[in-house]
Amino acid sequence: MPEYYREKLSAGRLDRVYAIAPPRVLQYLDAEIDHVLAGTRPADAVLELGCGCGRVLGPLARKARIVCGIDTSFESLAYGRAALERFGNCALAQMDAVRLGFRDGAFDRVVCIQNGISAFHVDTRALVRESIRVTRPGGLALFSSYSEAFWEHRLEWFALQAEEGLVGEIDRERTRDGAIVCADGFTATTMGPREFTALVEELGVSARVVEIDSSSVFCEITAGAPAKKGHIP
Repeated sequence: MPEYYREKLSAGRLDRVYAIAPPRVLQYLDAEIDHVLAGTRPADAVLELGCGCGRVLGPLARKARIVCGIDTSFESLAYGRAALERFGNCALAQMDAVRLGFRDGAFDRVVCIQNGISAFHVDTRALVRESIRVTRPGGLALFSSYSEAFWEHRLEWFALQAEEGLVGEIDRERTRDGAIVCADGFTATTMGPREFTALVEELGVSARVVEIDSSSVFCEITAGAPAKKGHIP
């Protein structure tokens, strides 16, 4: 599945995914960015995992001291570079999110939003561990997925993408329970509060899970903090 984003859903095609998003999906996208920005400080160094064409990096660069975006798709990074050139505090790199080429504790915030934790199709435990490794003690690693309440809006958005040939035709029989399955093999799953809670409990890390905008579920992990039983609301 990672090859899908590199070969079929990158650069201009990925940009088109957001261009056709209906109003409620645009609200969701903005709400996620606003939530991340609300906790970002001017002195922060922020890393975004799976940055694509840099849609989130611009707003982050306006607030944080330095931002870096990584993605496995060179085409998406190259496509987005022109729009980010005006930000002198923004860097891009082609990199695998589970094998980051940064030193321990290099960032104050590590951000993996818009369901990256599922969309990357990697070992979620390895992804979270590596994200925590590059987050300074006391800093935050943020992951988001879709809320169950957003299912119909999400399905509508994917249907629009399928109509434009950006993803395969949706397999309606297999699409259910938070998972969208396309005829070309593309699948998009989610992680809800229970899955996030089970994950952080398994890893023994301190986190909170919160839903925003009736569209996103955020898991916010404090690096270096020991887990506390019942800590996750």
